[in-house]
Amino acid sequence: MSRIGKKPVELPSGVEASVSGQTVTVKGPKGSREFTATDDVSIVVEGNVVTIEPRGKSKRARQQWGMSRTMVANLVSGVTDGFKKELELSGVGYRAQAQGNKLTLNLGYSHDVIFDVPEGVTVTTPKQTEVIVEGIDQQLVGQVAANIREWRAPEPYKGKGIKYKGEYIFRKEGKKK
Repeated sequence: MSRIGKKPVELPSGVEASVSGQTVTVKGPKGSREFTATDDVSIVVEGNVVTIEPRGKSKRARQQWGMSRTMVANLVSGVTDGFKKELELSGVGYRAQAQGNKLTLNLGYSHDVIFDVPEGVTVTTPKQTEVIVEGIDQQLVGQVAANIREWRAPEPYKGKGIKYKGEYIFRKEGKKK
């Protein structure tokens, strides 16, 4: 039995969910999102609760049960609160500046890196060394943050690069004579 799948997903006030076939659509104050589940699970909306049940006792049905419940819960939290990833730039001269749907990164290369922000995600820079990625789609927010971080991942000797806020960088000792 899936411990995660057993829990029903509570819908807060102001959030509506509807099911058509295997597609769950959740509408809330921040927007609308949808998820299409596999045929191994059945999804039922009763009042302000969404429940997911497996169809059959196969291993795949049990796997999809917990995963589908988590996806629906992420839809609900996305349209109510949204998701956020914070990045920090550390290094001499490393700067970031957001203008519209473009993020300009100065990362020590001979040129500035211009990153196009996809639709559905907003990128802000409260300080020159901070980048905040926000949106209602958890996967898209995480992917955009990872793509930005990829330009200059933190290195273990001086710790320079783009890291997630609160991330610990394992430091190495340099060469000794």
